[in-house]
Amino acid sequence: MVLHELQKSCRGLSLMVELNADRLLFLLAIIAGLLAGAFVVSL
Repeated sequence: MVLHELQKSCRGLSLMVELNADRLLFLLAIIAGLLAGAFVVSL
């Protein structure tokens, strides 16, 4: 029973990490785009 609960919480945790990693990549893409735009303008 304890193992089952542990597996369930682990799955939930990995799902949270996956969702946050997705959000983090999106944020990094936006920052990279802004930096690239600033670089092009400064040329």
